[in-house]
Amino acid sequence: MLGGSCWAASATVHPDQWPRATWPLPSDAALEQRVAALMAKMSVEEKVGQLIQADILSVTPDDVRHYHLGAILAGGNSKPKGALTATVAQWQALSESFYRAAMEPQPGHAAIPLLFGIDAVHGHNNAVGATLFPQNSALGATNDPELIRQIGAATAAEVRATGINWSFAPTLAVPQDVRWGRSYEGYSQDPRRVAEYAGAMVEGLQGKVGTPQFLDGEHVVASAKHFLGDGGTVNGKDQGDAQISEAALRDVHAAGYPPAIDAGVQTVMASFSSWNGQKMHGNHALLTDVLKQRMDFQGFVVGDWNAHGQIAGCSNDDCPASFNAGMDMLMAPDSWRGLYEHTLAEVNAGTIPMSRLDDAVARILRVKFRAGLFEAGAPSTQPIVRHAGDVVGSPAHRAIARRAVRESLVLLKNNHGVLPLDPRKHILVAGDSADSVPRQSGGWTLNWQGTGLKSSDFPGAQTIGAGIVEQVTAAGGHAEIEAEGHYTRKPDVAVVVFGEDPYAEFQGDLPNLLYRPGDDHDLALIRRLRAEGIPVVAVFLSGRPLWMNREINAADAFVAGWLPGSEGGGVADVLLRTRDGRVANDFHGTLAYAWPSTAVVGQGRPQFALGYGLRYTDHASLPPLPENSGIHGEQIPVGNYLERGKPVHGYVFTLVGAQGHGVPADVSRASTPDGGLSMSGLDFKAQEDARQFSWRDAGGELAVNAHAPLDLDRETNGDVLLVTTLRVDALPAQDAWIGMGCGTGCQGRVAVGKQLATLGVGSWVRVGVPLKCFRAAGADMHRIEQPFTLGAGKGSTLAIARVALGTETDQVIECAK
Repeated sequence: MLGGSCWAASATVHPDQWPRATWPLPSDAALEQRVAALMAKMSVEEKVGQLIQADILSVTPDDVRHYHLGAILAGGNSKPKGALTATVAQWQALSESFYRAAMEPQPGHAAIPLLFGIDAVHGHNNAVGATLFPQNSALGATNDPELIRQIGAATAAEVRATGINWSFAPTLAVPQDVRWGRSYEGYSQDPRRVAEYAGAMVEGLQGKVGTPQFLDGEHVVASAKHFLGDGGTVNGKDQGDAQISEAALRDVHAAGYPPAIDAGVQTVMASFSSWNGQKMHGNHALLTDVLKQRMDFQGFVVGDWNAHGQIAGCSNDDCPASFNAGMDMLMAPDSWRGLYEHTLAEVNAGTIPMSRLDDAVARILRVKFRAGLFEAGAPSTQPIVRHAGDVVGSPAHRAIARRAVRESLVLLKNNHGVLPLDPRKHILVAGDSADSVPRQSGGWTLNWQGTGLKSSDFPGAQTIGAGIVEQVTAAGGHAEIEAEGHYTRKPDVAVVVFGEDPYAEFQGDLPNLLYRPGDDHDLALIRRLRAEGIPVVAVFLSGRPLWMNREINAADAFVAGWLPGSEGGGVADVLLRTRDGRVANDFHGTLAYAWPSTAVVGQGRPQFALGYGLRYTDHASLPPLPENSGIHGEQIPVGNYLERGKPVHGYVFTLVGAQGHGVPADVSRASTPDGGLSMSGLDFKAQEDARQFSWRDAGGELAVNAHAPLDLDRETNGDVLLVTTLRVDALPAQDAWIGMGCGTGCQGRVAVGKQLATLGVGSWVRVGVPLKCFRAAGADMHRIEQPFTLGAGKGSTLAIARVALGTETDQVIECAK
């Protein structure tokens, strides 16, 4: 895996050195006539509207009707009417209302249907009851392009059944550093595998060019993303800079785009990231000279979530440079109104040439005509929508997903032939992930980060543990699920299912490849069961390879289970023999990402190379692996400020009195000089792993200071929260607040007392404050010097164990209106 490079790299592009692609759709005079005739009727205002995409939480059908917007989207946390999760019927009602607004007859206006985009990245992962396929890093292990095509077709059908016509997929990133939190969205670190899959997934989503199925009522418009180099940033940083040569950008990171264009992909999404310092949303040489001209891409280029605002001289609501570079539609989820107004003014002033506007609009309209949106009618009239109950989560689609689970599993170790298991025996299924659909599905599942969910949110899905119990019971054996590994009768074998918590971009970014630094409870469980004389099969669920040598050594067998999605029974299909002793499903998967030998990226040879994967016929035992991770010192996840009641490395914790005088809070007992605020140690999960704070007088506060200012703007735009694990012991008044400071006279405070008062006394809870609340309250999120401050009134007593950025909470504080 490659990180950044220390050599000085140029951002000069040589288009003639890039591969050509072949746009597969023949010249269509009738289509061009339709586009020209429609554009002749459109005002400049209507044309500009086609260039704007707004999010459903910030736009209404009336807005679409008034501004003639070209597209809407539902972001990862955007659901109809702000619901936490959304049913098929709710999505259908929403798409119907927006369709009718766009197509409502208006004098002097030509009605143009909307494109409605959504991140259906491992199935229609936004709809309750949909089939959830394994995440892309798992699919890469199947080495099965035809399976990828089937998954694309099934996903497209389920998306269309909810009235939505555009999927932001496939991801064609080629991750070179799996510390990147989006690594699981990439099929492989091998560009050849990505290139093999690119056309197959596009054809699955859109249908094959030249057939009646192409962009018919059961398929969606696809979007190859993110152009370009998102998987090659320095240190795997999300939205970072790919400091690599033009050859690496072309040969590694662009590998999937020519096959996608050859398959007729209708849209390409530009990347947040930069190449050698230049943001992709403003890179004319790559967007226009390479993609549109050299590769002959004749669809349109869409932006990512306010990414245009990161271009020098631009803001979220004003960026002519992005359009002039070759962007055709900008995703302006909550900034669309200002972007529309500024873009209109810039077109009228000539800052954006009329020829560039017309080219962008024509590209968008061609896609809408090709997709048959003008003829499709309202969603409620479409056959697939009317029969959604037979489509979404159908047995046929779940069968495809279950096959994908079987094919994606990679066997790394099978000492003493412990696998396959005899289903007639007594089997214990243990581990945090043994009976959890959310944990086996990962991020981008019903919400952006895939957090805060329970298995009951997934009707029709099956956990890994339930799949094992079902098959063992049917064979006459006995199986039980107990997460902590306790049992009343000693089992013949234990299957321990464990792994990463769900995450998506930048919440999933890592500083190294350690698994759960400082938390060895999974390893302890495996070792305890082994010490009790029970053979252990470890099934590790993750979006990427991590350093797991200790866990691999501790277990008799070790399976890379990736993130399998809703069909956990597919794991049982491979681990278990049939009741008559046959092997019905051998291991099939091989590593699409090399497995590391240390937790230091790029250090040493891989522990298991690309293409590694055992079969049941492989009988050699794996010798013990080295257990030196290469990482030294205590490891704290990025974005943590207080851990176990103490400041993490790089931060200073202070008690500040009413007169502004502070004292260090790095010991378990301290008080301000005026005695108004005191702190003592407290046991939460371990000895003195929390702190209790008592306000004798009003005015005192807690403050965590960073050694250098933090830029939390991208986390703020991404709906991240400041999560405090706390306990209310006394709160006589509702004047408590949590804040962030950004220098002298710059701060944002959010009142939390009213909601804390409802929590009850004596219970530990995770309270989250959206970072957007601090921004709205006056904090400059580009330069946060105090990422956590807290104050309360006289007589208050609060205990705190942890403060960190995150999305997993028990209680979310609403921003002041």
